Amino acid sequence: MSDATAKLNYPQTATVDQVDTYFGTAVPDPYRWLEDDRSDETAAWVQAQNEVTFGYLEQIPYRSAIKERLLKIMDYPRYSAPEKRGDRFFFFKNDGLQEQSVVYVQDGLAGEPRLLLDPNTWSADQTTTLSAFNPSKDGKYAVYGLSEGSSDWQKYRILNVETGEPLPEILDWVKVSYPTWCGDGFFYGRYDAPTDGSELSSRNEFHKVYYHRLGTAQSADELVYEDAENPLRFHFVGATEDERFLILSISDRGQAKLGNALYIKDLAAGETEFSPLIETITDASYSIVDNWGDRLLMTTNQDAPNRKLMLVDPQNPAEENWQTIIPEQPEPLRSVSLVGGKLFATYLKDVTSRVYVYAPDGTLESEMELPGLGTVGGFDGEPEDEFTFYVFTSHTVPPTIYRYDIATGASTVFRAPEIAFDASQYETRQVFYPSADGTQIPMFLIHQKGLEFSGNTPTYLYAYGGFNISLVPSFRASHIALLEQGMLVAIANIRGGGEYGRAWHEAAIRDQRPTAFKDFIAAAEYLIHEGYTNADKLAIEGRSNGGLLMGAVMNLRPDLFRVALPGVGVMDMLRFHKFTIGWNWSAEYGNSDNEADFGYLYDYSPLHNIRDDVPYPATLIVTADHDDRVVPAHSFKYAATLQARHSGTNPTLIRIGVKSGHGASSLTKGIEETADTYAFMFHELGVEPTF
Repeated sequence: MSDATAKLNYPQTATVDQVDTYFGTAVPDPYRWLEDDRSDETAAWVQAQNEVTFGYLEQIPYRSAIKERLLKIMDYPRYSAPEKRGDRFFFFKNDGLQEQSVVYVQDGLAGEPRLLLDPNTWSADQTTTLSAFNPSKDGKYAVYGLSEGSSDWQKYRILNVETGEPLPEILDWVKVSYPTWCGDGFFYGRYDAPTDGSELSSRNEFHKVYYHRLGTAQSADELVYEDAENPLRFHFVGATEDERFLILSISDRGQAKLGNALYIKDLAAGETEFSPLIETITDASYSIVDNWGDRLLMTTNQDAPNRKLMLVDPQNPAEENWQTIIPEQPEPLRSVSLVGGKLFATYLKDVTSRVYVYAPDGTLESEMELPGLGTVGGFDGEPEDEFTFYVFTSHTVPPTIYRYDIATGASTVFRAPEIAFDASQYETRQVFYPSADGTQIPMFLIHQKGLEFSGNTPTYLYAYGGFNISLVPSFRASHIALLEQGMLVAIANIRGGGEYGRAWHEAAIRDQRPTAFKDFIAAAEYLIHEGYTNADKLAIEGRSNGGLLMGAVMNLRPDLFRVALPGVGVMDMLRFHKFTIGWNWSAEYGNSDNEADFGYLYDYSPLHNIRDDVPYPATLIVTADHDDRVVPAHSFKYAATLQARHSGTNPTLIRIGVKSGHGASSLTKGIEETADTYAFMFHELGVEPTF
């Protein structure tokens, strides 16, 4: 495609003489004008970029065939695990190619499912999504959230489950929220309404918690908590299963604190004010599982990087009074739930799940026998339930729902996916490779059985590496389209994630962020050194924080990759905190308003380290117009700079989705984006797919 690439006419981008000064350092920002998402100039630039990008993609002869193959792959029924509320069970289902999954309810497990909510009817183009759904404890009502174009802004409505009709009230400007039922209403989080129409980019400050009673207008909602002195905090109010205790969690990540404070209100004791359980916000985090009588089960990573479970008396909350229920283990504790009088503790051992069943006093009763090495989630329910559900998946096993009998410890398949995929034709191996400092990094390799590696195998390498998020084994149907073409799919579990607990995460935060970049570069070098592939056959992808990763490693080692796919990435490390909730990432990245942080942020910021006269990999940047989490200005400015400075003949394109956000707003939009990235990747790697 080099000849065609040489003829690409990128939009001529007017620049401005914008220069900022940070602690004596002048930093040009010539494309600052692209931050204005409402300007005619930005709109014209977006249109011109998409014309170039889609014109380029249309030249790829098998682009439409890839889309058709992805549609066929995705055309199978997909279910969520049932959620029990009262005598009713709620679950999500997608028949296969529905744009949005649909909510069903049934009376008892033997009841006939009936359609409860169908988001596909909410907008003509089916891009209004269901962003939240939580039934009341008796199963009579359900709160649900609506998001237009996959924006983080939500509207809440309440459904009468019996009649299927919504109540009249609508709750606006909901964000950073999950509805928690208590009494005849629920708690939720919101911001004040934006006043200037810039809700997709303006900074969100002063998060508030309200209580809404059924059948009343939003204007009558009770303000439960706000903090007028600290605009960059998040506040959540939850309740224990028996609704005795209210729990207020406060985080201050805008001030570079990874942890949270906890405050408690005992409703049974008639308390009207929250009292501190954990008063000071540090880098340690705390989470209440539930109450056990008049005490609280709490997980924490304080003095336990892999987390532990403690029993805390809210009347005597000092740490010396805590009782250890499950001590810290060599593996990180991912979740604990209290169901049917048992504690279900899920751990991560070398990035695969292990589940142990404990008595409430911490006595180990059994280790669950899982279907294989993969990822387990679920174990939701109430203290008196006799069974619970969990979901098992892996890189080659689609999500399968199991029912677990609490008395006998027996697991039975409740619902298995009906998909035309023969997992026996593929294999997953886990390897460990050394990073620059000698640390062994795990990586999953997925490929056809019997595939011979000669150093020329087209390879797709993916990573994330941030925010304590672990890339655990999970089935991605779209990867079938890569595997069946003889590609190697590699998933690197680099530092910055939570695969090995708090230490693994904090090894790549703030000034240590380049550790993640080095881990990723070492993954690519390992794949080449071990004879799997070479630099001309290697494609890389990362999204969000992973998009930042892509931009950074492209600057560091442009010679190491043939194709780069940075998606919705944080590319401007000097200004990310000025948009929507970007300030919330200061705990992870630091903040350029601080002199010490500015130095290292400027040193690796993808936007600011693009070099002149360097041949960069073939690059397809992906973003969308309704992304109000990582605003598209990050990708706009990055693309404009890369196109201006890039000296080679490889294409440097940006694909800007319409009516989509940080994630795709519909199945079709998601498939179209994936098809375009795969077409671009196949073409640049020299892969001729056969579908």
